[in-house]
Amino acid sequence: MRWVLYVDMDAFYVSCELRDRPELVGKPVIVGPDPKQGHRRGVVLSASYEARAFGVKSAMPATAADRLCPNAHWVSANFEKYGRLSGEVRTVLNRHSPAVLPLSIDEAALSIELPEIEAATSLARTIQAELRDTLQLPSSWGVATDRWVAKIATDLAKPAGVRAVSPEQTVEFLRPLPVRAVPGVGPKTEERLRLVGVERIGQLAEVPRRDLVRAVGSFADELRQLARGEHVDRREESAGPRSRSTDETFGQDITVLPTLETATSRLARGLAESLTHEKLRYGTVTVGLRWSDFNRSQHSRTLGASREGSAALEQVATQLLRELWGAEQAGAARGVRTLSVGVERLSPARTRAVPLDAFAS
Repeated sequence: MRWVLYVDMDAFYVSCELRDRPELVGKPVIVGPDPKQGHRRGVVLSASYEARAFGVKSAMPATAADRLCPNAHWVSANFEKYGRLSGEVRTVLNRHSPAVLPLSIDEAALSIELPEIEAATSLARTIQAELRDTLQLPSSWGVATDRWVAKIATDLAKPAGVRAVSPEQTVEFLRPLPVRAVPGVGPKTEERLRLVGVERIGQLAEVPRRDLVRAVGSFADELRQLARGEHVDRREESAGPRSRSTDETFGQDITVLPTLETATSRLARGLAESLTHEKLRYGTVTVGLRWSDFNRSQHSRTLGASREGSAALEQVATQLLRELWGAEQAGAARGVRTLSVGVERLSPARTRAVPLDAFAS
């Protein structure tokens, strides 16, 4: 039987920092710009479980996190380190399965043939222990025959647990869970489903299909398949990691282009280093600006061929910035509060092809 072992590295950025700061283990730690050091406009990138107990969450404004957890230890982000360690995690995974599908910097799915669920669960625990003992990085694991189910099981295994779901257990496992547990169901989709009487995954199989289609469109069939314990054919998630990005929120609004160009080059180089450590190529470059009035502008460019390294990324990102800036100067000029550089259409730089049907979803 083919099993999917889904791994999610626990509080990945924080865990990477705790390797170098063992004195902070067990304490509330936040990766992000420390508002006590004058960084009043940044956001939380990652928080330890001790900090999360105070209500701190990723993407929360740093000032809000500081109010909730005033005694937290703040650590500046080091994306080069996170990319390097993500690559080391991938190396460990590749030793145990010929079919590893990277999904983000801290998540991946392994496909492997084993005779029974006990063997698959044992393998997950073995790899989990290896990551902990050799890299000092905790992880959570889900085991199932479908990747969606394995992902949901992983979320329920956090932190540092393993949750296995056999095919015959799938429907009962999913039935009582809230629909927000399904990958891809956010607050808006949750509200649309609630309007047609769906709050739990089990109810997805009971509601008339037309009602679900009216609420969530073509997503309805995938949700119904999941609730019935059937394999979900979701190809857009099967192509590997979708995107990467990095950003900088400035201490005061930036109103001159050269300063933004310098910041763009710096962000592009850091992002390229992270991609290199993950052995990833990029096919699309995106630059986004959040203006002083909180409105956003964004430009993207798809390259003629996938690229590696910083040269192309830095060049294209700078050109996109200039185009955004030029369009802004034609209207009402505003300062820039936050600058972001991102890439999409990611692909492995050096790996053999893995058949998509190996992951049964």
